[in-house]
Amino acid sequence: MPDLFEPVTIGKWTLPNRVVMAPMTRNRATPDGVPSEHAATYYQQRASAGLLITEATQPSAVGQGYPNTPGLHTPAQIDGWRRIADAVHAADGRIVVQLMHVGRVAHPDNKHGLESVAPSTVAADGTLITASGPQPYVTPRALTTDELPQVTDEFRRAARAAVDAGLDGIELHGANGYLLHQFLAPSTNQRTDGYGGSPTARARFVVETVAAVAQEIGPERVGLRISPANGVNGLVEDDPAETAATYRALVDAIAPIGLAFLHFSVDPTDPQYADLCADLSARFGGPVIVNTGFTSVTDLETAQHLVRGGQATAVAVGRPFIANPDLVRRWREQATLNDIDQATVYGGDARGYIDYPTLDNDSVH
Repeated sequence: MPDLFEPVTIGKWTLPNRVVMAPMTRNRATPDGVPSEHAATYYQQRASAGLLITEATQPSAVGQGYPNTPGLHTPAQIDGWRRIADAVHAADGRIVVQLMHVGRVAHPDNKHGLESVAPSTVAADGTLITASGPQPYVTPRALTTDELPQVTDEFRRAARAAVDAGLDGIELHGANGYLLHQFLAPSTNQRTDGYGGSPTARARFVVETVAAVAQEIGPERVGLRISPANGVNGLVEDDPAETAATYRALVDAIAPIGLAFLHFSVDPTDPQYADLCADLSARFGGPVIVNTGFTSVTDLETAQHLVRGGQATAVAVGRPFIANPDLVRRWREQATLNDIDQATVYGGDARGYIDYPTLDNDSVH
């Protein structure tokens, strides 16, 4: 029976433990998408995780959704990520950047007036935080068939930039209602051009993007995150048979590529997801990282249960890593955890970002 604190090989990396830092948006980049001056310290402090998956990072200016999120498509942004990679490696860590194009989950105010694009002209419900306050989501422009290779190329070029900057690889964000997920779901993909209308066609754009990125930097440096039927950001996948067929088509197509990992952003022990996750894991045939989602905070008992039960090769943990840079040690020693300061999670400066105490220090600066 594997243990959470045992080493494991995932893709190109040998991880010293199976605790992965989950991708978490912190909104601390510059208005031009350059990682903040404190970001290198933030990730370095958490380098004892088996693997760090960074905050969501846009592969293009159009792909930005939220204010002050980092990009990976300009020289200044790439230099910022190089500083982060160097800092993490100096602490003997491993770090992959999550590439996320938000698609329709966007507003022009957060990206210098640029339009939003998506598989189809279906707006998300609700509002988005912008510098001028909450704004309704705009109706996106549907990408033309001829444009799709260009969007795939944005991901490919960002992946190349990540590796050239010294990062260990990338994760493609195909979950939680963002662009890749929007292609998978019938509610947001109403296309009739060969990229919509059937499970295989809806999976096609994601498959092509995965393949292009894997060819560019090597499949052993690439992971894919998915969240079948989790309904985040207003995305609807409410037909279980259709959802299962779509994700089977996706996983069957990418399995031969030999990716580093498949990352579930749903709880595979939840009866709603259990059978499909088990089926997809078997079809994938490689390492599986699990993040149990947004409904509850992943604790040590849950993480151990997922690894020992075989549902996860490693477990991605989010919120506990914000307040506990040395979470792996605290869990191993069953030490008390710091409480998170919710008011400083998004945006701001060093406070609530790089000043949480470790077991060895009253505070970290």
